[in-house]
Amino acid sequence: MTEIEIGRSKRARTGYGFDDISIVPSRRTRDSDLVSLQWQIDAFKFEIPVMSAPTDSVTSPATAIALGRAGGVGVLNLEGVWTRYDDPEPLLAEIARLPADLATSRMREIYAEPIKPELIRDRLAQIRDAGVPVSGSLSPQAVQQHYETVLAAGVELMVIRGATVSAEHVSAERGAPLNLKQFIYELDVPVVVGGVVTYTAALHLMRTGAAGVLVGFGGGAASTSEKVLGVAAPMATAVSDVAAARRDYLDESGGRYVHVIADGSLGTSGQVVKALACGADGVMLGTALARATDAPGRGWHWGPEAHNQKLPRGNRVQVDQVGPLDVVLNGPSPVADGTANIMGALRKAMSTTGYKDLKEFQRIDVVVESSPPR
Repeated sequence: MTEIEIGRSKRARTGYGFDDISIVPSRRTRDSDLVSLQWQIDAFKFEIPVMSAPTDSVTSPATAIALGRAGGVGVLNLEGVWTRYDDPEPLLAEIARLPADLATSRMREIYAEPIKPELIRDRLAQIRDAGVPVSGSLSPQAVQQHYETVLAAGVELMVIRGATVSAEHVSAERGAPLNLKQFIYELDVPVVVGGVVTYTAALHLMRTGAAGVLVGFGGGAASTSEKVLGVAAPMATAVSDVAAARRDYLDESGGRYVHVIADGSLGTSGQVVKALACGADGVMLGTALARATDAPGRGWHWGPEAHNQKLPRGNRVQVDQVGPLDVVLNGPSPVADGTANIMGALRKAMSTTGYKDLKEFQRIDVVVESSPPR
């Protein structure tokens, strides 16, 4: 890829976001009914390639169950209010009412409550009893403290999600840092881990034995990481780079396929379509699902970065509610801006371009727009 000279001592690659590219129709079209959105990761087969972002504004036990019944994967944040409080609904309502100047400080107070192992057990049991896949998320810092409780509670798909996750972490603390390769090897459940945004980092994570890799930092709409840390990633380039790592690891490992899951900058159906076109196997949706009227955020969206005790890197942001979760996923859409009937739009994009399943769709041509829409 062509590099640009920033100055005499620094060069940079050109990176593209989803809004910088478009998919190109092929010569063939097909009926939408002949398109499959099925996605299988390890032994689990899903009807739609969607995981919910493990944030309290998006995923509660009830919405995890609803998404599971819709054919996706609801991922519960096991460090959120649902594992800190017996009844977090009044606190979620309070967060939705907070004035902007008090939001960060009050959310810090709410999330300072200790995590209760018995609540981890009870919330996951509630999801399991509904007969849908049981998935929960921990940050890398909390894995060693809580994973035994999570496994005993019957989690079936483990997600380790942080702003940036690496296979090798250097720590100055007394406790040994998480050894992902050893940890994943000792588990009996598939593990999805991320986020990463580069080929090399993704390849290292794939070598740990992860079943899937999250691409991106998540929380795109609510994140201030670029302002606070100077860190950002053009997602079209990031997904394509990690898809290349998947291809090379497939050869290196003798046939082991690691799923690539886009996580960030996925607010509309068009962006979901382009993430899959760039090589993603599935998507993790935050803002898109926070727009559901039955989402726990009540029209607001925030991630764990928004209440970090030392360095907040996110905001609580208001989102336009468009309808219940089923309308957001499957329509009929009350709007024409790509915020509802996301799976219907994906089916239509695939049928318009002639592809019958998600794996085939990854081969579609894309173009860079000279004047990207803003």
